[in-house]
Amino acid sequence: MNSLWDFIVWIFWFYVIVACIWIFITVFIDIFRDHTLNGWAKALWVIFLVFVPFLAAFIYLIARGDSMTKRNLARAQEMSAQQDAYVRSVAGTPQSAAAEIESAKRLLDSGAITAAEYEALKAKALQ
Repeated sequence: MNSLWDFIVWIFWFYVIVACIWIFITVFIDIFRDHTLNGWAKALWVIFLVFVPFLAAFIYLIARGDSMTKRNLARAQEMSAQQDAYVRSVAGTPQSAAAEIESAKRLLDSGAITAAEYEALKAKALQ
């Protein structure tokens, strides 16, 4: 029967394996997202990561970790700006009271709304 200590050691090694896989995936993704590296440099990093994974990952994180952080920060800021622009485009701009009354008047003149509905829209716009 396994003891509690065996279970704790098993969880530790499982964590180490998951952390290593996470680091390797992050480094691979960063290599291919980096526009400053040419194709040959990317190929060399990938070969280095395949044949000497731990050493290559540590060297990559030490040598290119700062630029990796800057690229991630720039990507996050770009995504935030795109989301803000989308929200602004969907939300629209609030109309002034005069514009709302003018729009309601056009609807009244075209016969789309009644005089009572026009007065209600006018009162709402003036509030």
